[in-house]
Amino acid sequence: MLLKRIQLGLIHVAVAMTLVPINSTLNRVMIKELAISATMVAVLASLPYLFAPMQVAIGAYSDRHPIIGLRRTPYIILGLILCVFGVVISPMVAYYLASGSPWGFGIAALAFGAWGIGYNLSSVSYLSLADDISKENERGKTIAVMWFMMIIGIIFTAIAISRMVDPYTPAALERAFLVIGAAALILGFLGLIRLEPRMSEITGSHTSYTVKEMTSAIWSNRTAKLFFIYLWLLLAAILGQDILLEPFGAQAFGMSVQSTTRITSLWGTFVLAAILIAGALEGRVTRRFLAQTGNTGAFLGFIVIIASGVMGNLSVFYTGVALLGTGTGLSTVANLSLMFDLTVPEKVGLFIGAWGLSNALSRLTGSILGGVVRDVVTRVSGDPLAGYMVVFGIEAALLLTAILMLSGIDVVSFRKQAEAPSVFERAAMTD
Repeated sequence: MLLKRIQLGLIHVAVAMTLVPINSTLNRVMIKELAISATMVAVLASLPYLFAPMQVAIGAYSDRHPIIGLRRTPYIILGLILCVFGVVISPMVAYYLASGSPWGFGIAALAFGAWGIGYNLSSVSYLSLADDISKENERGKTIAVMWFMMIIGIIFTAIAISRMVDPYTPAALERAFLVIGAAALILGFLGLIRLEPRMSEITGSHTSYTVKEMTSAIWSNRTAKLFFIYLWLLLAAILGQDILLEPFGAQAFGMSVQSTTRITSLWGTFVLAAILIAGALEGRVTRRFLAQTGNTGAFLGFIVIIASGVMGNLSVFYTGVALLGTGTGLSTVANLSLMFDLTVPEKVGLFIGAWGLSNALSRLTGSILGGVVRDVVTRVSGDPLAGYMVVFGIEAALLLTAILMLSGIDVVSFRKQAEAPSVFERAAMTD
C-alpha cells in the first residue's frame, strides 16, 4: 500500500506543480511588472473555478462509466495534459494581454480555462481513486503521504522557478514554465503506472443516480450541507491569498521576483512540518480538534501579516507566513480526513466531487474577493497597502466564521442520513 500512496502522491505533486507558477509567480509578474489590474488578474485566476460544478458530474459519471476497465485513470490523464498545456502557454498570453491587444483577455481566458478544466478533471479523479484503494482506517495515512509529497513538490517547484527567473526576463519566465510543465507530465505518468485496478478487481457495486439525486444527496443532508459551506468559507480564506501574498511582499517590502517566489517555499516548509505533526497525531487527537488548531493558526497568521504591513517589518511578515503555513498544514490533513469520512462507499465519486466543488468555489470566491477588494480599496484610499490589508482582514473573518461552524459537523449523523434510502430509492422499492 505504501507504493500506491507514493504513486498517488506523485499525481498530486504533478497537478500542484502546475498550480505554483500560475497562482504565485505569474500573478506577481502580471500585477507588479506588467501593471495589469489586480481585478483582471483575479478574474483570470478565478476562471478555472467556474468549471467547478463539473467535479460533481465527473465524480458521479466516472463511478458509473469506466473506460477500458478504469474509472479514474483516463480522467486523470486528460486533466493532467490540460493542466500542463495551460501552464506552458500562460506566460505568453500574459505578455500578449499586457500589450493591449483587444484579443488579449480572450486568449488569456482560454489558457487559464484549459488549466482549470484540467484541474477539475484530475483532482476529483485522483481523490476518488485515493478513496477507492484505501481502507477506511488507512485514509489518514494516505492523505498525509499525498500532501507531504505535494508540499515537497511545491517547495522545490518554487525554488526551481526562483532560480530559473534570476535575473527576471520574459524568456526566462517562459522557459521556467515549460520546464515545470514537462516535469509535471513525467511525474504524473509515473504515478499512474499500474496504480488503478481494473473493474473486475474491484469489489462492490456503484449505484447509478440522476442529476436531481446528486443535488439532493448534498442539500438534503444537513451535515453534508454544513460541511460544504464550512469548506467554502475556510478555503476561500486560506487559498484566496494565493494571488496577493507575493504582490503584497513586493509592494510592502520592495521584494524582487526571486525573493517573492521564495515566500511560497517558506510557506510550504511550514505546511510540510505541520503535515508531519498531523500524521504523528493521527488517532491520538480528534480530527475536529486538529482542524480547529490549524484553522486558528491560519487565522493568527493573517492577523500577523496585517500587522507586518502596518509596521513595515519584514521579519513580522515572515512570522505571519509561517503561522499561515502551519495552520494550513494541520487544517488540510484534518479536514481532508473529515472529507473522506463524509462519503459513503456507493457514492464515493459523488461526494468527493461535491467537496471538490466546494474547494473550487472557495478559490473562485477568494480570488475575486482579493482582486476586486484590493483594487477598490486602493483606489478609494490611494494607498496600495490598504487594499491588501483589508483583503487579509476579510479572510481572517471568514476563518473565524468557519471555526464557529465546525462544531456543528457530525460524521455519525451524516452517515445515518446518507446511507438511509432516498425518496427515489424508497419509491423504487415499492415497484
